[in-house]
Amino acid sequence: MSTGTPVLDTLVDITTASIEHNSVSPRDFMLARLAALIAVDAPPASYLANASAVERAGLTSEDIEGVMIAVAPVVGTPRVVAAAGQILRALGFAIAVGDTEMGGQADA
Repeated sequence: MSTGTPVLDTLVDITTASIEHNSVSPRDFMLARLAALIAVDAPPASYLANASAVERAGLTSEDIEGVMIAVAPVVGTPRVVAAAGQILRALGFAIAVGDTEMGGQADA
């Protein structure tokens, strides 16, 4: 059965499998995932795709800063600074989308 979104469907499938087959808490899972996103120099869309899971896991901005500090000696300062920018861009996009949705609701 094709949904017309094979890439997204595959990403959902592998993410679901990684969640189902791990033995760590949701909080630790998301801390590890954020560290991996930083390490691979993920684009803003990757951070945005994980934003709701980060929120559900109860991570704070201090937790995210802690991960950035922890990985800096391994991945390097430029990668951590780039991640901060990517996270801010993702946050800006999420805010813009939210504002657009709220504006649409006000017009309704």
